[in-house]
Amino acid sequence: MSRRLRRILLTFAIIGAAAGLCAFGIGAWANAAIKRRARGAVYHAAADVPQKPVAIVFGAKVWASGPSAILKDRLDAGVRLYQLGKVTKLLLSGDHGRREYDEVNTMREYVLRQGVKAEDVFLDHAGFRTYATLYRARDVFGVKSAVLVTNEFHLPRAIYTGKAFGLDVVGLASDTRTYRSWARNQAREFLARTLAWIQVNITRPRPKYLGPGIDITGDGRVTHDKL
Repeated sequence: MSRRLRRILLTFAIIGAAAGLCAFGIGAWANAAIKRRARGAVYHAAADVPQKPVAIVFGAKVWASGPSAILKDRLDAGVRLYQLGKVTKLLLSGDHGRREYDEVNTMREYVLRQGVKAEDVFLDHAGFRTYATLYRARDVFGVKSAVLVTNEFHLPRAIYTGKAFGLDVVGLASDTRTYRSWARNQAREFLARTLAWIQVNITRPRPKYLGPGIDITGDGRVTHDKL
């Protein structure tokens, strides 16, 4: 290898390393900003959560046999809020972008078996991402105030995004165990928070689907599929 080629490769390596450090620095700053905004808004017991009109339960993996462990715990936390009278409606938001994969109806079936009234259950079939869920909660369902129900690692991003959309939100951490995917979720969340900061403050994309307004104070059965 010639000396000139070595210098070129070294230059590119230095530029690449500098770019990587810069990206990491931006990500670290964005993560810190998101965590600061969520401070004081995270609860660990349903009994301590202030009353809100609705709980937004974020979707997660479902199997043919039912919700995954991580999703089951989120749903249980949402049902507990409902049973305690902390909320009067549940907005179940998840991925139903394909006929063969349906998070929201699996979630609906689960909470109905726990005694939640069908008319109090709303389904957001296009909650593909946290950003889309909260954007649609505001612009489609007319949500102004809510309890966000998800895992503790996810709550800062959800709360930050909700507040950025002008929503009055707090979060209930749904964790009851150590999940098999815990380490992977922690690593992914660093990148997800960075992207959330960019979306909220710079790119401001519209969700893939919006659609006509649905009154969150009304009858949730208007959002239900036939089972």
